[in-house]
Amino acid sequence: MGRFGDGLGTSSDLVLAAEQAVEQALEPLRGRAPDLAVVFASGADPDDLAAAGERACALTGAGATLGCTAAGVIGGGRGVEGVAAVSVWVGVLPGASLRTFHLEVMPTGGSAAVIGLPEREASTDEVALLLADPFSFPVDGFVSRAAEALTDLPFLGGVAHGSTGPGSTRLWVDGRTVDRGAVGVLVGGSAAQVLVSQGCRPVGPAMTITEAAGNVVLSLAGQPALARLKQVLSELAPPDQALASSGLLLGVAADEYAEDHDYLVRGILGSEGEGLVVGDLVSVGQTVRLQVRDADVADRDLRSALGRCPDRPGAGALLFSCNGRGSTLFGPSYGGADHDGNLVREVLAADAVAGFFAGGEIGPVAGRSHLHSFTASVLVFP
Repeated sequence: MGRFGDGLGTSSDLVLAAEQAVEQALEPLRGRAPDLAVVFASGADPDDLAAAGERACALTGAGATLGCTAAGVIGGGRGVEGVAAVSVWVGVLPGASLRTFHLEVMPTGGSAAVIGLPEREASTDEVALLLADPFSFPVDGFVSRAAEALTDLPFLGGVAHGSTGPGSTRLWVDGRTVDRGAVGVLVGGSAAQVLVSQGCRPVGPAMTITEAAGNVVLSLAGQPALARLKQVLSELAPPDQALASSGLLLGVAADEYAEDHDYLVRGILGSEGEGLVVGDLVSVGQTVRLQVRDADVADRDLRSALGRCPDRPGAGALLFSCNGRGSTLFGPSYGGADHDGNLVREVLAADAVAGFFAGGEIGPVAGRSHLHSFTASVLVFP
């Protein structure tokens, strides 16, 4: 009799897909009601997705339910992208405490405040699972502030997807649908572990930002940023130049004081004069290094991170994989969109692995939670 189960339903009838996924997920539990159920759904119509998510949550019979819409989902031993599908993960967590929440942004005299997070129970809370709508919730800012205020509480999860832009994301908490903000659950007493695996490799030298304005890097190591970038690229080996031509990114050091830097990968959005426009605020003194996407490095890094998890056999895992990974990063020889889910299942000898392809992944690096790109964030229940 297992403690964890996952299922995947693929059908243009999303409610039917939800029913199929729940049936598969519950089968290993042999009649036991799960304590936690997490639902992920992809499709074109927000109303159909809402109905499917609510149906799945209700059928699981779980004490706490959570979920979101996505561009692609992971479950049932597969990763599927760009098709109508529902993935369901269930877990029996004896002795665990589970406190769900819905976060909303409220205006407060010219600024805004996030409300809805339960008061911290430091003696029990181990991790906060967070699923967020990118159009109505300041994911990066909230995670950063939470890391400052709740220093020993890791946040892990992903940024949801709405098929038609603002207003089309659907989130589920305790069986009901919400269309804005973020939902989550505070988990305690489960011995859950969190990990973040990178999908990029640094190239060229580490450099210091010597002039910046907002999200524009104006100079690197005392040189105009664009000129310095071109110089570094010209000095790379041909294989790295080829990888850079298919997508170049910038890594910002997560901890300036570390001997070996862990980098937060950010997109290079273009140029502005001699400056580089990046997908984050930057400041003078930060250490940065160019990054390229590398399937082999991503595979090895995820294997290494998973291999450090103790008590692996029989684990249940929730996986938040960047939508720039999947078939975009991993070719057929790596398993394509199935790669991350199947690797987690293989290395952990896990009974159940489910998740989604996220527009940003949340997880701790260098002892602090961040919003990431091109990573795989994993929550493991041993």
